[in-house]
Amino acid sequence: MGRIPLLTTVFLVVGNMVGTGVFTSLGFQLEKLSTGFSIAFLWLLGGIASLCGALSYGELSAAIPRSGGEYSLLRRIYHPVVGFLAAFLSSTVGFGAPIALASMAFGAYASAAFPGSSPSGLAWAIATLLTLLQLGRVDLRARFQEAATGLKVLLILLLSASSFLLTQGQPISFAPTGPALHEMTGASFAASLVYVMYSYSGWNASVYIAEEVRNPQRTVPLSLAIGSTIVIVLYVALNVAFLHAAPITQMRGIIEVGMIAGRHIFGESGGRIVAGAISLGLLSSIAAMTWMGPRVAMAVGEDYPALRWFAHRNREGVPSRALLFQYGVVVLLLATGTFSQILTYIQFTLTLSWFATVLGVFVLRWREPLLPRPYRAWGYPWTSLFFLAVCLWMLWDLFWAMPKESLAGLGTLLLGLPIYALVRRSAPPNSPTSP
Repeated sequence: MGRIPLLTTVFLVVGNMVGTGVFTSLGFQLEKLSTGFSIAFLWLLGGIASLCGALSYGELSAAIPRSGGEYSLLRRIYHPVVGFLAAFLSSTVGFGAPIALASMAFGAYASAAFPGSSPSGLAWAIATLLTLLQLGRVDLRARFQEAATGLKVLLILLLSASSFLLTQGQPISFAPTGPALHEMTGASFAASLVYVMYSYSGWNASVYIAEEVRNPQRTVPLSLAIGSTIVIVLYVALNVAFLHAAPITQMRGIIEVGMIAGRHIFGESGGRIVAGAISLGLLSSIAAMTWMGPRVAMAVGEDYPALRWFAHRNREGVPSRALLFQYGVVVLLLATGTFSQILTYIQFTLTLSWFATVLGVFVLRWREPLLPRPYRAWGYPWTSLFFLAVCLWMLWDLFWAMPKESLAGLGTLLLGLPIYALVRRSAPPNSPTSP
């Protein structure tokens, strides 16, 4: 029986969602949009879309309360091969690349806050320490996740409040004026939504550890909904605070918008203050991804005898071999520096996985109407349809903007097919994974 309570699961979702994206992506949006209302509404709309996805995932995780994320859901909804392909991507680079990127970002921001320290050394150190943490007791992992995420939320709230308390504000309107409404009906607004959605990614975090959660059929859906709602409030507040503190002309097209806003709020030392806050905030993101990722390989190992090695758990119930395999991937990516290219071309397959999973709400209701559903997606079918529509737009935009990278992502996904053909032969005749 799982031991992780609702509070920890909510903090896992929040910790996984809030990364560097909210501190860096505003500059790109300001290249296309210029009114306060359209920017604030963009972040609100992206949050609502993510919440709709979380509500849909909540129904599926309550009906299929098993760890493993999309692997466990897609194999049940469609076919074992679909789940295996999702697991192949997640277990190789799907978690390893974001962990490597977040570790490098931690090193960069921490060294900016404390000049003289080595960014690469800090990246290696934090990836190693948080991997070791995940090998330990569940209560220790839970307390760290709660503390690190709580600190992150507090820092964002303090930064947002300081913008209004310590600055006179910029001449920007947050009222729904004619120019703002005009911006919201253009293609630039829709294109900017893609970047916002990636800043919100991670809202499905607790699905990966469903079996470790206390009363998962209630706790997982609640954690997804509550965590996503908290992040919506944080993201809208922080971006409004940035726009209030710093001129648009200084932030347009710039990645370090958080540090620019920090200098306007706190003076010349503001950049270092914000850099330190971001580096501390990244601790919960790295810890959350390091916690979740190995559960995918573990679930695969439980289903396929040929991959049983990954299913091994230590005395604390941690899939230690899968965790160390993930650490090896992170170390390799940190050493080669190839994770940024990998992240670019797995975006398409990540969105495709979201789409297939939420579509599964309709498929499972049609195919298994009598399946016990302790929780049903609020607003169904409209919330699920809205999320699917946003995913379709993202897939189209990604393929149009990055056709080679999108095809490369699909190619990487399909590399899992020959591996599946080999390992499925080892499944028992009556196993759901057998031919």
